[in-house]
Amino acid sequence: MKKLLVVGAGAQGAPCASILARGRDVEKIVLADVDLDVANKVRDKIKSSKITTMKIDVEKIEDLDRGAKEVDVVINLTLPRLNANIMKAALRNGAHYVDTAFDEPIWPQIIEKQPLEFDNEFKKAGLTALIACGGSPGITNVLTRYICDKLDRVDEIMIRVGNKSLKESKEPVKGWEPDWCPEIALMGYSFEPPIFEDGAYKHYPPFSECEEYDFPAPTGSVLLCYQAHEEAVTLPHFIGKGVKYVGFKYPVDMLAGAFIKMGFANSEPIDVKGVKVVARDVILGLVHHPVDFFLAEDENSARLPPESANPCVIEVKGEKSGENVKYIISWPLSLFTSTEEKLAFYRRFGATNIGTALPAIVGAKMCVEGEAGKGIIAPECLEPTKFLKVMAKMGAPVKFSEVLSKEIAIL
Repeated sequence: MKKLLVVGAGAQGAPCASILARGRDVEKIVLADVDLDVANKVRDKIKSSKITTMKIDVEKIEDLDRGAKEVDVVINLTLPRLNANIMKAALRNGAHYVDTAFDEPIWPQIIEKQPLEFDNEFKKAGLTALIACGGSPGITNVLTRYICDKLDRVDEIMIRVGNKSLKESKEPVKGWEPDWCPEIALMGYSFEPPIFEDGAYKHYPPFSECEEYDFPAPTGSVLLCYQAHEEAVTLPHFIGKGVKYVGFKYPVDMLAGAFIKMGFANSEPIDVKGVKVVARDVILGLVHHPVDFFLAEDENSARLPPESANPCVIEVKGEKSGENVKYIISWPLSLFTSTEEKLAFYRRFGATNIGTALPAIVGAKMCVEGEAGKGIIAPECLEPTKFLKVMAKMGAPVKFSEVLSKEIAIL
């Protein structure tokens, strides 16, 4: 994995470039963004001669081909709605492809059980297109596969992600500050989440099936709801083993919900005193840009205690050796829980927000090294133990808790 194109220099692209710049097997990183100034700021913060920046408008084929020329792999860390053009550019230039979230055309094609666009083309070219390989989705899929490999039959898969602030705030009112891409954070709640039930995909209304779920300490009880997420789409497609149910729940974001109900997720212009305005653009134009965290982070801030806990819990029910069993796995999506671990990550990677970028890099390594299947695949298609060993070798082991319970009856 000598030369890479990283598309997107934002909240995930910046840590991705920082991690790659420290890799001994990496010779050149092309960091591309439609905003060249942002890419240059990231490059200057990392201070590595391996990084060159480039302005790329992903709507322009010539821009993408210029960036993807002679690279081993393209890591796409932009908006999912831009994936298709970037994926085609990787294919045209003979490069493997990795992203951390996806949208059309793959999302509806899986749900409607249609052939995946570009799948055969990648296979014929001997290339891999690894979709949704971040933290969640990504590590969630790998660990789900790890559990499912233990079972003879899989009945149900339920994934829950929590979040709780560990920092006391004296502010009675706070603004909306998502710690990841604001557009995805907003739009993810506005879509009807697909849930796999009784062997078929079904769509629920936004913010449905709310429940108070008790996560391991220090998180505790969090209000969750169904959310449109990639795991509920790809796991039924790739896992098999007779799975009948796959669900995904995420914390209820009250502010995002209020914005959506008021129409701020709409893309159609509205008339405001004779001026056409897209309400969504107003929200996204005012919200804090997540890349600012990377640009401002230093060793002093890395020494501060973690500000939030973000656990993930996966429950898998099925059959093993004739017995009904349930596995529960839990781990922190940030990959660290203590100040010491957080500081160690900063010193090792030049960033602490690596929970999405690092898995994408691990997936890219497996693609380039021939450890992944050809065509379009999801993280659950990778050999889970190999994936987790590469994570550990890179300095960020996934430390998870695994519990097995059995259904027993004495008759």
